[in-house]
Amino acid sequence: MLLLPLLVALPGLNVVESRKTLAVEHYVEYCAVSCRAYSASVTEFGAVGDGQTSNMRAFQTAVDHLSQYSSNGGSQLYVPPGRWLTGSFNLTSHFTLFLHKDAVILASQDESEWPVIEPLPSYGRGRDTQGGRYSSLIFGTNLTDIVVTGDNGTLDGQGEVWWQKFHKGELSYTRPYLIEIMHSDDIQISNLTLVNSPSWNVHPVYSSNIVVRGITILAPVNSPNTDGINPDSCTNTRIEDCYIVSGDDCVAVKSGWDEYGIAYGMPTKQLVVKRLTCISPTSAVIALED
Repeated sequence: MLLLPLLVALPGLNVVESRKTLAVEHYVEYCAVSCRAYSASVTEFGAVGDGQTSNMRAFQTAVDHLSQYSSNGGSQLYVPPGRWLTGSFNLTSHFTLFLHKDAVILASQDESEWPVIEPLPSYGRGRDTQGGRYSSLIFGTNLTDIVVTGDNGTLDGQGEVWWQKFHKGELSYTRPYLIEIMHSDDIQISNLTLVNSPSWNVHPVYSSNIVVRGITILAPVNSPNTDGINPDSCTNTRIEDCYIVSGDDCVAVKSGWDEYGIAYGMPTKQLVVKRLTCISPTSAVIALED
C-alpha cells in the first residue's frame, strides 16, 4: 500500500488558519478567489434554461471563446437562473464558472453527449468496465487557476439511469463524475450543491494547490460509488466546511488503484480536512485507499 501523509484538522488544532501555514513539514499556500477581467453569460452563446434543450454546444463554445482572455486578466462564465441541460464540457485556464443560486446544471442522459476518454494511467483500466471512461460533466486537464463556484447553485447528475445500468451490467464504459480536474494547478471548488452524481462527485487528480470549500453533496445512501470528494495523487489540498450524504466514502484519499497506482508512484500528500459533516451508513467518513 502507498503511504499517504494526512493531516485532519480537529477542534482546537491550529492548522491552516491563514493562506500560509506549516503542514506535513512543508509550507502550504492557498490563493484567494481571483477576480476576472472579462465576464459573459452562457445565454450569450445560445443556451436555453428550460431543462429540455441541450446546451452542451453553448457551454463549450462559451468556454472556448473566453479562453482567449487566459493571458489577459482571465474570464468568468455566468450561469443564470434556469435548468441548463448539458453533457460534458471542458474548462480553460484562468477561468471561473459561477452558478447563480437558482441555476441548475442538469447532466444529460444521452450517452452521445459524454465523450469517451482513456483510463487514468494510475488505474490501468476503467473502474466499471475494462475499457475507457466517460468524461466528467465539468472536466479540465493541464490547466492553471480554475474556479468552479457560485451562490450555492446546483449540479444535478441525474444519476438514477446510470445506477440502474451499473446494477444491470449494461454499462459500455465507466460512469462519469460531476467534476474532474487533471494535471492542473490552483483549483478552487466552492459554494455549490452537487446531487445524484452518476459516480464520484469531485475528483481532482494529478494536481496541486486545491481548495474544496462549502460544498453540499447529496446522493441516496444506497447509490453505487457516489463518493463525495476524492483527492487522487494530489499535493497540497484543503477540504473544509462540506456536508456530504453519500452512497460511499465521504472523502476517499487516493493514489491510483492497486498495482497500477503503485507503479505510477504519485502519492497524495499535504492534505487538510476540517469541519466535515458526513452521512454514509456503510462507508467511511475519510478513507485512505491505494
